[in-house]
Amino acid sequence: MSLAWVTNQPGSSNTQMQAPPRASSGSSKVIQVFFYLQTLDFLTTLIGLKLGIAEASPFIRSLLHYGPGIAVAASKIAAVLLAVACIKLNRARLLRYVNYWFAGVVVWNLLNILIT
Repeated sequence: MSLAWVTNQPGSSNTQMQAPPRASSGSSKVIQVFFYLQTLDFLTTLIGLKLGIAEASPFIRSLLHYGPGIAVAASKIAAVLLAVACIKLNRARLLRYVNYWFAGVVVWNLLNILIT
């Protein structure tokens, strides 16, 4: 079944069917996966830090004196800002490669949590 918008043109008795405007499903799924992976990385990093696992990222390590939550949140804000820049610069395809990286980071975090 297909959904369409019905519009009436002024001065015309014809009713025309138009497809609703939307983003391409491929890029919206990549963006959705990006946000899921950022959430998983945030949570697994905080769990790892709580268990005493050392942080590998120099950026987060330098911010840890403000507290683990603030340090990890700052890195996630930076990641989202970079993702927005990719989208605005028509480089949304780059997010697919970033997603592979963060999927690896989440797996790394989970393995470290399981080993501890």
